[in-house]
Amino acid sequence: MIALLPISGCKKSANPNYRANHVDQWSRIKKSGQLNIGVDDSFVPMDFRQKNGKLVGYDVDLSRAVCKVLGLKANFQSIDWSMKETELKNGTIDVIWNGYTATPERQKKEAFSRVYERSGQSLVVKKNSGINSFKDMQGKKLGLQEGSTAFTDFNKYPQLLKRYISGSPIIYQDNNSAFMDLKAGRTQGVLAGTIYAGYYAKNLAKTNQYKLIGGDVFPQDRVAVGMRKGDRTLVRKINYALGVLQKDGTLRKINEKWLGIDSNYLGSTKEFRN
Repeated sequence: MIALLPISGCKKSANPNYRANHVDQWSRIKKSGQLNIGVDDSFVPMDFRQKNGKLVGYDVDLSRAVCKVLGLKANFQSIDWSMKETELKNGTIDVIWNGYTATPERQKKEAFSRVYERSGQSLVVKKNSGINSFKDMQGKKLGLQEGSTAFTDFNKYPQLLKRYISGSPIIYQDNNSAFMDLKAGRTQGVLAGTIYAGYYAKNLAKTNQYKLIGGDVFPQDRVAVGMRKGDRTLVRKINYALGVLQKDGTLRKINEKWLGIDSNYLGSTKEFRN
């Protein structure tokens, strides 16, 4: 019986589910000198490729900055997004870092870092419009993408914005069309996801004439780094590094660069029971 115990232990450690939930792999990661980061390389503006194939984005900059603090190299791996949890469990990647929302369902199977971005809905308006709050949309026209989270929240919480606008919102098939009408003055505001809205206002519009309002008014998704339950040391290390980047202003600079927002927000280390 005694001789069988090591074999049983080896079987356990070889099981991907057991290893993901119970084995702390920080020593392996540190020894390798790199953090294997799973991304969807078409997710603008978090992780996406430029025409020359270079991977860029909000999470590219943030993960590289975190790895620099930890003395690691950021090794990005483009993955099938539908297989991200399997890739993490099997050890193909060490983290999911791609505008990843910490949902209650995911929290049952994965560990999460501190929240570094709150992805709610923001109202995009022209800076010279005189609109500084949802209330200032009184009697004005709003644009919305059909089927978007913004569309759902707009109708689900009518007391926030719906009660102020003039008539029904103008519905578009995509955000690009909605922003074109905003630019042309056919609408005075577009409600869209904060991450995309910020990127549009800062980058795609190719102008500095837009601003975001009310990004913390609608319910928000919490964006964090997804990790294996067993990697408690890695969770602590990434949380520490994020704190360093908040203190030295790097987090604020990344928010301004990619989202066009003045934010240095970072959630509590105690938010998730990892």
